[in-house]
Amino acid sequence: MPNASAKAERTGAESLRALGKVLALRSGIASSLRRAFEAAAFIETETPVGIIAPAPEEYIEAPKAASFFLRTSPELQMKRLLAAGMERIYQLGPCFRAGENGRRHRQEFTMLEYYMVHADYLELLTFTKSFLASICADLHGSHRFRFAGETIDIDKLEIIPVREAFRKFASEDADRCAEEESRFELVLVDRVEPALPKDRPCVLIDYPVRFGAFARPKPSDPTLVERWELYMGGIELANAYGELIDPAIQRERFRRFAETRKKMNLAEYPEATAFLEAIDAGIPPCAGAALGFDRLVMLLTDHADIAEVAFPLDS
Repeated sequence: MPNASAKAERTGAESLRALGKVLALRSGIASSLRRAFEAAAFIETETPVGIIAPAPEEYIEAPKAASFFLRTSPELQMKRLLAAGMERIYQLGPCFRAGENGRRHRQEFTMLEYYMVHADYLELLTFTKSFLASICADLHGSHRFRFAGETIDIDKLEIIPVREAFRKFASEDADRCAEEESRFELVLVDRVEPALPKDRPCVLIDYPVRFGAFARPKPSDPTLVERWELYMGGIELANAYGELIDPAIQRERFRRFAETRKKMNLAEYPEATAFLEAIDAGIPPCAGAALGFDRLVMLLTDHADIAEVAFPLDS
């Protein structure tokens, strides 16, 4: 009989062979994505993984690496490129978030981030649906695919305002929940998200201003911000903003976020001086989005765990 070591080696080799097949599909998805962006006149960019000053996001922690932090996203660096005159840019690359582990989270993951100057967040949503449909057609021959026992039709994308979603799925007032931050997140995660349609992409749009992060207020209703999140198969896939480009509001949000981080005993970051100088110089009106590429691969290849579509982190 084979000993335990030989059996473990065989199991490991079989797992790697299975992973190899998925990685080949992953490569094809990345190639299809790049074709879609290039067809829309986007330029692929590359910014540093090790940075001096991460954005002071309230609940996201950048791992420390020697004298650098590992980026949680390339957002601030890409916005500096917008200030320098670039208009349609994207980046597909590694990002890092301390303590994030699970079937849909990893401390190291791959993010797609993209920005359009002189476009609003609804135009960005139209483009997002378009490139996702294109990738799906390249892989599956149509705009439909199977995930977790459901057929998802990208053409049937549904848009639901956050206030409506809270009323419809949780019988709650979103603005009242937003007065107590933890309650808003609890209702969203435990009651709203599980009730979203699974047979089509679903977009939650127009969040209470408290959850604006880097989104600009809606001109028609300043109690809301221009933000949408895209879900497919019950999985949060992308987060987008009509980007905040007002230097005074941005500094105030940075200040507030830094205070929250201090109360939570999270790392104190240096001031993002280069980014603040760029926004002072002027960033044109724009919209931007971040999409979890590993999650997209999970969805399009019908896998339930990021570990099944990316090389193991412990190897």
